Amino acid sequence: MKNSNRPYRKFLPQQKKIEELEKSSSRFKRIYSEYEWMSDELWDMESNETAESIPDDFINAIKLQTSYLEDEIEDWLVQDGKST
Repeated sequence: MKNSNRPYRKFLPQQKKIEELEKSSSRFKRIYSEYEWMSDELWDMESNETAESIPDDFINAIKLQTSYLEDEIEDWLVQDGKST
């Protein structure tokens, strides 16, 4: 990961819940780590001058996978909010 300090703004308001879920669930921790990594990679690909050499299909696949991970994270956060 090139910049681990990059904020994941989408989930910033739920950061405390995310930290709790990471402590209590290894599956959630893995999913969120993968989301962070893929978001970083996507950011790097889209903001790099050599992005033109990366096929659109590949970038679209990364976007799609990141979207699936976001949906799963949101489901965990909603589920956790209902159980408290």
